[in-house]
Amino acid sequence: MARVLEANVIRKTFEEGSQRVEVLRGVSLDVTAGEIVSLEGPSGSGKTTLLSIMGCILTPTSGEILIGGRSISGNDRALRDARRRSIGFVFQQFNLFPALTARENIIYALGVKGHKGSRAVAEADRVLDAVGLTDRKGFLPRDLSGGQKQRVAIARALAGAPEVLLADEPTANLDSAVGVQILDLFRDLAKKENKGLIIVTHDPKVRRVADRVVGIADGLLVATTPDEAAIAAEGHAA
Repeated sequence: MARVLEANVIRKTFEEGSQRVEVLRGVSLDVTAGEIVSLEGPSGSGKTTLLSIMGCILTPTSGEILIGGRSISGNDRALRDARRRSIGFVFQQFNLFPALTARENIIYALGVKGHKGSRAVAEADRVLDAVGLTDRKGFLPRDLSGGQKQRVAIARALAGAPEVLLADEPTANLDSAVGVQILDLFRDLAKKENKGLIIVTHDPKVRRVADRVVGIADGLLVATTPDEAAIAAEGHAA
């Protein structure tokens, strides 16, 4: 399968006054079309920083990001275009505009990507249908459950047909049963729409839908244990 997103030898150092903190120390990670990667590690391990760099939100101190085999590092315009068109983000806090309906939240995001008018409405309806919210399109966030808000956030990430989905702790604010439903939805959508998906998580339930489990600690990737690999393989087979 083709690699849709690659991070090669990524280093990230933050500086504050005379202090320098090396958060990432030469990390390489990729995801292929239709693959689900669970990226796991303790707080402060560098996983969210890596996700933000792969999502073109942060720039690395050194290293290279490739999308569809094309390097976008060192090119501000390419980074902006990739962030708008090639990457779909799902955030832990949903980040929905409270005064906009589910459909309007997605139409707004599509406008940033250059989709306007009836084209944007049709695409918003398509992705809301895909996440099972056909009857909730006109609802405001305050009238949606936590699971429904996360479905809107997933629909927003899917809108505009990005190659890659990146999710940061997507089950953290959901109860266990709803979290399982959201993970199953992620897997179905990644496979059906052939999206590469990286999920940053502390939630061991993610392993049941992952094709690959990757650990990170102290800014370096660490070996996946046999038990973690077996759990991921079992979830993939199911």
